[in-house]
Amino acid sequence: MADHLAEEELTPLQQEVLDEYDRLATNMKKLASLLDHLASNPSTDILDGLRDLERKTSLAFTLLKASVYSIVLQQEIDWGAGGDGGAGNEGVDVEDELALDETMEY
Repeated sequence: MADHLAEEELTPLQQEVLDEYDRLATNMKKLASLLDHLASNPSTDILDGLRDLERKTSLAFTLLKASVYSIVLQQEIDWGAGGDGGAGNEGVDVEDELALDETMEY
C-alpha cells in the first residue's frame, strides 16, 4: 500500500498504522522462527532437565525419610529409657514405621 502512495499523500495516522503493521509483521516472523526452533528439539533439553530434577527430588525425599526415621528412633530410645517398660509402646513403633515405609510407592 505504501508503494502506491507517496509519503506526502499519507496522513500521519495512516503512516503510523503502516509502521505498526510493519512492526507486527516483524514480530510475527521472529515468533515463527522461535517456534520452529522450539519445535525442532525441545524434548532432549526438557527431558534432561526433568531427569536432573527427578534426581534432586529423590535425594531430598531420601534425606527426609532418614530424618523422620532418626527422630522416631530417638523417641523410642528416649521413651524406653524412661524406666517404665510399657512407655515405649505408646508411640510410633519403629518396626511399624519401617513396614509402612516399604509399602510406599516412589
